[in-house]
Amino acid sequence: MDSIPDMDDSPNSAEHKIQNHNLIMTTAGMMMNSGAASSGVTLAASGSSSSSSSPGSSSRYENQKRRDWNTFGQYLKNHRPPLSLSRCSGAHVLEFLRYLDQFGKTKVHTPICPFYGHPNPPAPCPCPLRQAWGSLDALIGRLRAAFEENGGKPEANPFGARAVRLYLREVRDLQSKARGISYEKKKRKRPPLPPQLPPPPHQHQPPPGASCQ
Repeated sequence: MDSIPDMDDSPNSAEHKIQNHNLIMTTAGMMMNSGAASSGVTLAASGSSSSSSSPGSSSRYENQKRRDWNTFGQYLKNHRPPLSLSRCSGAHVLEFLRYLDQFGKTKVHTPICPFYGHPNPPAPCPCPLRQAWGSLDALIGRLRAAFEENGGKPEANPFGARAVRLYLREVRDLQSKARGISYEKKKRKRPPLPPQLPPPPHQHQPPPGASCQ
């Protein structure tokens, strides 16, 4: 893992060194547990567990959400100047996502790379490593939920800002083309309709008052 550049203006400050060290450890734990970082597997944007999930998976989700929330809070404290959550906007969330790219493990080929668009490159290349779109998408879902669980108003949620949604869409499209992987959700095939039975044959009814001979 690459070291995090010191974000403090006074590098001799022991307090900020401890803060930055904690940020390194917390971020590393978040990236190791986010899942699908290198495979690019699509995770649910909401980050919520399904109703049929086991208690263990729900507990892992809650633990991961808490770690993510603490990591973001540490990032705000190390921001220069320090940034309070109430003043955090979608632009600051984008800064955070770009900051996390330095810990990425997903190779994203550039258009000039001979392996651009190849899902399984036959040889190494110098293209940069980035956070996988699926990991960022799931991370934003967890942080969006954590913001409201910690008293934030839904209409003021910076993780649900339009700029963040557009950024994630751009990352998805860029990585899909660069890696030759489709992130489109597979449409469920509808079950075939049962065959319709033909209507019963129309029987001729004699007019009222007619007698049968």
